[in-house]
Amino acid sequence: MQNRLPTFSLSSYGAGWSANRRIAIVAAAVAGLLAIAGIVAVLTGGGNGHQAPETAAPAPANSPASAEAARKPSSGSGSVAAPPQIAEPVAYAKAVAQMLWSYDTRDTSRDQLLTGMRAWMTSETKYADWASVSGQVPDPVLWSRMADQDQHATANVIEGHYPGAFKQALAEDPTAITEAYIYVVTVNGKQQLAWKKGGAGAEERAVTLAVQCRPSRDCALAAIAPSVTQ
Repeated sequence: MQNRLPTFSLSSYGAGWSANRRIAIVAAAVAGLLAIAGIVAVLTGGGNGHQAPETAAPAPANSPASAEAARKPSSGSGSVAAPPQIAEPVAYAKAVAQMLWSYDTRDTSRDQLLTGMRAWMTSETKYADWASVSGQVPDPVLWSRMADQDQHATANVIEGHYPGAFKQALAEDPTAITEAYIYVVTVNGKQQLAWKKGGAGAEERAVTLAVQCRPSRDCALAAIAPSVTQ
């Protein structure tokens, strides 16, 4: 009988934000439905929890001779997927959730995980809440114990949507989005876990993200948002 091993997910953050941070992320993000009403597609990943989903692979590649290499993570970030070139908030949020719920201690160190996650963040420090993301990563001791058991996880992203509070705020102030272009998106899915000797499990996941999608720019992650999941 397999004992359940320590696991983690990056989906429960919602406390500890300062009032100013909440205003910067939520108030600036409250206008999120701008011309995107119909973009909630259902993604179904592969049924095998032991392989990374195809959707986690980065799409862009600057070198034409290296389309296949672009699908492989750099040595600096282990198996963490590179951020895709997506300019639509819900689609980008779903890609972020895929990344957050996928990890592999067999070929990725804790530092590499953090490096890979950091690449998804907005470069605008005024809006980037790196602590809300990095704070969800297990401490070095727990990561080491997970690595001892070859623990890894993949994800199925099921759907993404704008929370009701976000849509209501947009209706009340449609121009608020134009300062920071930060959108609040809730994503739901399932995480498949596996470890040594055939150990396996699955858990439902939900995360609310603040993503920045300025016009004519690819989106970037601003924060794991407070608990606004309706």
